[in-house]
Amino acid sequence: MEQSMQQVFSRYETKYLLRDRQLDAFLRGMSGRMKKDAYGDYTICSVYFDTEDYSLIRASIEKPVFKEKLRLRSYGIPKPDDPAFLELKRKFDGIVYKRREAMTFREAADYLDRGRRPAGAGQVLREVDYFMALYHPVPKAYLAYERTAFSGVQNEGLRITLDRNIRWRGCALDLSQGDWGTPLLEAGLTLLEIKIPGAAPLWLARLLSDLQIYPASYSKYGECYQQNLIHSFFNSEVFHCA
Repeated sequence: MEQSMQQVFSRYETKYLLRDRQLDAFLRGMSGRMKKDAYGDYTICSVYFDTEDYSLIRASIEKPVFKEKLRLRSYGIPKPDDPAFLELKRKFDGIVYKRREAMTFREAADYLDRGRRPAGAGQVLREVDYFMALYHPVPKAYLAYERTAFSGVQNEGLRITLDRNIRWRGCALDLSQGDWGTPLLEAGLTLLEIKIPGAAPLWLARLLSDLQIYPASYSKYGECYQQNLIHSFFNSEVFHCA
């Protein structure tokens, strides 16, 4: 699971939206070459941060050479002493760089709400400090989904993830408040992501071609903004939980 303590990732990431029939064929085609990771299926929960006027996601949608975002992530609904990950995700010239600082959920809340740095914080949190001072971000959206992750049998650097039941909410922007939300992805679709440091292996390229699976430009937070948040921004609406 990405729940490992590794703090820095750099890789190419390509996304695809699969119908159920394509997904079944893809899973059959990669059988024997990919294996489920040690954690199997799990739920990812994230709160995304942006400026008051959504300037980060609006810039990202324009597909600049460089873009960045900040999120707080947990695996499942966290209790105060459960692990949480403050992540800076940057993309430059097609390569994704993800930098993450691990801490407890209580420590993350103390840092984000009161500026209290956890003991032993390192270089990544200093980069988050700079991001916070530059953009003054606030919580803007909650996203959760079920993920199944695979790694290559012979190439451990190859990682494939399947995300289902992607859902969002614009209120209760706290990871401890449950993983409920409104569906974001159309029923019958799964988001496939291929993550690899270099070029995809030949067998994978052939499988995608044979199944007519083509890359899709899809950002969970970007889609959330374009489908939902943009309307509240221009109409000055505030989300309220029922």
